[in-house]
Amino acid sequence: MPAPDFHLDTSSSRDVVLRIATRGRQILRNPISNRGTAFTLSERERLDLSGLLPSRVTTIEEQLRRTFAQYRRSPSPLAKFIYLSQLRDRNEVLFYRLLSENLEEMLPIIYTPTVGEAIERFSHEYVGSRGLFLSIDRPDLIEQSLHNYVPDPDEIDLVVVTDSEGILGIGDQGIGGIQIANGKLSVYTAAAGIHPRRAIPIVLDVGTDNLGLLNSDLYLGERHARARGEAYDDFIDAFVTAITRQFPNAMLHWEDFGAGNAHRILHRYSDSICTFNDDIQGTAAVVLAAVLAAVRLTGVPLRQHKVLVYGAGTAGVGIADIVREAMAHEAGNPADYYPQFYAFNSRGLIVADNQGVRDYQQPYARQRSEVEGWELENPSRISLLETVRAVQPTILIGTSAQPGAFDADVVKAMAQGCERPIILPLSNPTSRSEAHPTDLLEWTDGRALIATGSPYGTLRHGEVYHTIAQANNALIFPGLGLGVSAVRAKRVTDEMIYAAAAALAGLVNEYRPGAALLPSMNDLRLVSATVAMAVARTAEEQGLARAPLSNPIDAIYQRMWKPDYPRLEVLNKGD
Repeated sequence: MPAPDFHLDTSSSRDVVLRIATRGRQILRNPISNRGTAFTLSERERLDLSGLLPSRVTTIEEQLRRTFAQYRRSPSPLAKFIYLSQLRDRNEVLFYRLLSENLEEMLPIIYTPTVGEAIERFSHEYVGSRGLFLSIDRPDLIEQSLHNYVPDPDEIDLVVVTDSEGILGIGDQGIGGIQIANGKLSVYTAAAGIHPRRAIPIVLDVGTDNLGLLNSDLYLGERHARARGEAYDDFIDAFVTAITRQFPNAMLHWEDFGAGNAHRILHRYSDSICTFNDDIQGTAAVVLAAVLAAVRLTGVPLRQHKVLVYGAGTAGVGIADIVREAMAHEAGNPADYYPQFYAFNSRGLIVADNQGVRDYQQPYARQRSEVEGWELENPSRISLLETVRAVQPTILIGTSAQPGAFDADVVKAMAQGCERPIILPLSNPTSRSEAHPTDLLEWTDGRALIATGSPYGTLRHGEVYHTIAQANNALIFPGLGLGVSAVRAKRVTDEMIYAAAAALAGLVNEYRPGAALLPSMNDLRLVSATVAMAVARTAEEQGLARAPLSNPIDAIYQRMWKPDYPRLEVLNKGD
């Protein structure tokens, strides 16, 4: 049988082999095989590349210097995003090497916030895109489309899928959501070494309610309103069935689904397949890690804290769930701890007799009798300040995208009843943050323990330099995916999510004055390996590991691909 033109053997992440039978310019057009001026003179002769490249052979380090300078010259964040995308489509190894060595600088470009602009401009700037596009109007093509993307089911460890309804802070973006799936996979690779050829980015095109897209002549997706109800559920079920049949060892990662579907889909499939929702579980885990580190500093057991969640959407309720479960874990009893939580939606404090309370918010609704003695201006819309004064919370979490919601009155009222208030304004970008950490330090006389959704770096208050932790999901999901793939876990459980958060918190030395509550984004490879170890160990303890690890440290390390040009095996045509 004739040899395939290219075959990349990624069964060993530390010894990737590229078997290549093609010759000439086609090699330079394929991002898997292309290494540009790094081809040796011998390789150029054997592969018919002589004369197709400048004479000098360069190292990958020299290529990095050149590409980094070109990246820096790009005039805007979107231009930088486009440059990196084009580099990835030209030379995959070089792209990931550049990204992994400059991850803290480039993460805001390939991921939030810049990816949001790239998503909005997807159809207008389209120059090709990696990923798989599955349409609700052609569900019969799902399995064939998966096969077209990758024919070997053993080669896939991870599937990242979005339906683009809840993209970052910009909502329904139709088919452009493929870019968020690509962004996530880039982080999986750069932070945890998951080989890019062992993962698939997918967008489910179920239509869009974005009138701007529907009225644009350039929009590339299905031109109808977003599907709902039974048609939507049937399509999701057909997709899950096809994925689990074709890629039985893959973790299915749900990304940026709307609040109405995200919890429902996760609950529907979490007990039967290996699946994970980053907006719910990833966000929750990284916030829990920050909370655990902060709680250690307060000296007050977690189960005694009062938690106020301002913005009880997909992320907010996910955070409340995992912190509540951590309280029960700490206490060693099954108590539900719901009374420790106060949750807000757009109508104020969620009270059981209010209208518009979603199913997943109901467990956190307070009874009307609980608020009857409070000083209230309008009992049907209880404000954040009124709740803080009445409850005196010790942990304040913001996932509302309401800029300035944690104002001086709210923060000072909280600080009056709490020695070390834990305040986490998590909304992105900075223009939507509930508070600026400089103000939080000022209003609490430097006593606040802070983590934010956006990067703020180090701030000075008095004589102390405070490093503000960024509660970025990249601290959790890459390591989780690595741990799951290492043992081929059957499912992702709450215990595995908790183990990931605890492992992350364990990397923090929060006792130094002004220390960050989370590790630096510069340490993502270490963080991911540590999280992966905890997740893999927990999967084995729960009997969910299809491939238990005899030497966990070595096994995790060996699975972390480093972006180096693969070893070449040059085949003859027809071999």
